[in-house]
Amino acid sequence: MIRLLGLDPGLRFMGWGIVDVDGNRLRHVADGVFATESGDSVPHRLRTLHDGLQKLIADYAPAEAAVEETYVNKNGASTLKLGYARGVALLVPSLAGVSVHEYGARAVKRAVVGTGAADKDQVMMMVRRLLPGATLRRADAADALAVAICHAHHRASAHRLAGGVRMA
Repeated sequence: MIRLLGLDPGLRFMGWGIVDVDGNRLRHVADGVFATESGDSVPHRLRTLHDGLQKLIADYAPAEAAVEETYVNKNGASTLKLGYARGVALLVPSLAGVSVHEYGARAVKRAVVGTGAADKDQVMMMVRRLLPGATLRRADAADALAVAICHAHHRASAHRLAGGVRMA
């Protein structure tokens, strides 16, 4: 069994989800959102995300983390702020010795729903179906669990491929 952490970075809301993977079985462990106040300074908000993520890793001890890649939008300031939060999501697990993997939004949707064009409601519905017991108080938590599910699928595929290769 391996424990995975999925992260959906955001400066206002950073979704997180923890799943245990045993073979091809997924089990929901926990999910939630770190929230910051938009009126606070960016450094204070990043510290809030850092501290919450650090505690989460200490409490749940994931072996691997998966982070959703950032898409670029038309508002440069928003993209930059999202990049700050993504930096925290990549750095904190890495500093804790947790291997970090990245997946694009389309790859996550394809792994969970079957199509990279799925909308948020479809992703949430499939996460609920795949992980009974998930609380999903916000779409950010569903997205984080979807990233963890995507990583679990990619891990399983990589292990199957590695297992099928014979060394001479």
